[in-house]
Amino acid sequence: MELKILDIQGNYTDRKIEFNEKFFGKKSYDHSIYLEIKRYLSAQRQGTHKSKERGDLSGSTRKLHRQKGTGGSRKGDIKNPIFRGGGRIFGPRPRHYFEKINKLTKNLVKKTIIGYKLKENKVKIIEDFQLKIPKTKFILKILKFLKLENKKSLMIIGKPNKNLYLSSRNLKNFKLLNINELNSYSLLNSLYIIFSENSMKKIYEILNN
Repeated sequence: MELKILDIQGNYTDRKIEFNEKFFGKKSYDHSIYLEIKRYLSAQRQGTHKSKERGDLSGSTRKLHRQKGTGGSRKGDIKNPIFRGGGRIFGPRPRHYFEKINKLTKNLVKKTIIGYKLKENKVKIIEDFQLKIPKTKFILKILKFLKLENKKSLMIIGKPNKNLYLSSRNLKNFKLLNINELNSYSLLNSLYIIFSENSMKKIYEILNN
């Protein structure tokens, strides 16, 4: 399979990128995708949640009344969870949500997702371009030429570019990542993927692992 490289006006150039047919394997890796997406979303959690239990509260430890003979239920101190302002039972504690997945599986998931997008014709490759100053209208024009104005799209560039980032960060349905930031969740969460020409070398390394 081959894809022709587009210019910034959406026209085909003479250059093209070829994808090996063995890349489109028949084996399903849906469970690996599930595990990687779960790992990524879990890693976004801070894990700093904390509620106060009996031992964390300040207050008297005096027993409120005697154990027997009052006709009422047994009670401990005022920090008992049955009272308003008492400690919480089995409340959340700080923890890490880290889940380990090996690098080979991560690359396999990226490869599989890109393969799905290629089969559905949801991948575009655009020639390299530079911006001297941040300009959001320039990014909007490119999306218009590519017919992706109101479609959720992800653009992958070869190296960090501050002006491109500043130009695109306020766009609702568009996300810009450099190749070192590429993750499976962003690939799966986007309807279309736009690769810059200079990002393809690194993409080949991911696909061939």
